[in-house]
Amino acid sequence: MNPLILILAGIGALGIGAAVLRSYGPRLRVGRLLAAVPIVSIAEARTLADGPARYVGVRGRIDAQGEFEDDADQPLVLRRARVQVRGGKDWITVDEHREAVAFEIREGLDEIGVDQAVLDEGLVVIPRESIGVASDVADRVPVGTTPDTPVRLRVEQVSSVEHAIVLGVPVREPDAPDRIHLTAGMGRPLVLTTLEPQEAMRILAEGGARHPLIAAMAFSSGLVLLTMGIAWAVLGAITQTALAASPTPSAATGGDPRSSGQGPGLVGDPLMAIGLMLAIGLGAMLATLAYVRLTGGRRT
Repeated sequence: MNPLILILAGIGALGIGAAVLRSYGPRLRVGRLLAAVPIVSIAEARTLADGPARYVGVRGRIDAQGEFEDDADQPLVLRRARVQVRGGKDWITVDEHREAVAFEIREGLDEIGVDQAVLDEGLVVIPRESIGVASDVADRVPVGTTPDTPVRLRVEQVSSVEHAIVLGVPVREPDAPDRIHLTAGMGRPLVLTTLEPQEAMRILAEGGARHPLIAAMAFSSGLVLLTMGIAWAVLGAITQTALAASPTPSAATGGDPRSSGQGPGLVGDPLMAIGLMLAIGLGAMLATLAYVRLTGGRRT
């Protein structure tokens, strides 16, 4: 077997792992942030508003002054209802109704606001869903949608009696400099979840709970195959270099560098061998960095 086959198989496995993770779209980035962003106290987050921008997370109780109630008389600070139609393997939003009030996160006597106006894909809560067909909501789907197209109503809401994790950049509000809130920034969305990170991950997986396992197996097998292929290629090059060396003792001053009774040593091209060994290390480093970037590494 040619070592190139192992190398190509390893690259292919890494590509499969990347494709599986990328199939989650924006949810992948939200999951990475929940797994990697450090949680700080609200007091510390407030002090960060006066320094260089930092993306951090806080925990606390949701609080608001002007809550509204749902059908079960539960006090809400945000409610988002989306009508989505099935498009291939994905659900496509065709109609959205949103209702929200200003709210903040409290921890003891400290509080920090949440810029709910920019809260989009970063909202991770247990949804309420109702599935039907387009004919059930004909006035809320695009004209031309076939009556038997699968449709779902997805409702996501946040209550003022819950605790939450919020990730964002602390900034002072333009209209009220004495107030500080968390918002999107540094190329990252505002994230809010009323769940623990592991529960939030399951919601983000949205029925594809096996996909992360498949991706992990693909990355692991890809790294193993890639390492084996490169190592095999290096050993082959070293062997060829050794066999190409002269079998007769060297006439150079100092005598034959090989030990008595042994075949030729690695005297043909040691620089090539060193370069190939460095290539193994570089390849492993690049593969590891790619894996960390795709699956989430610690970021501040």
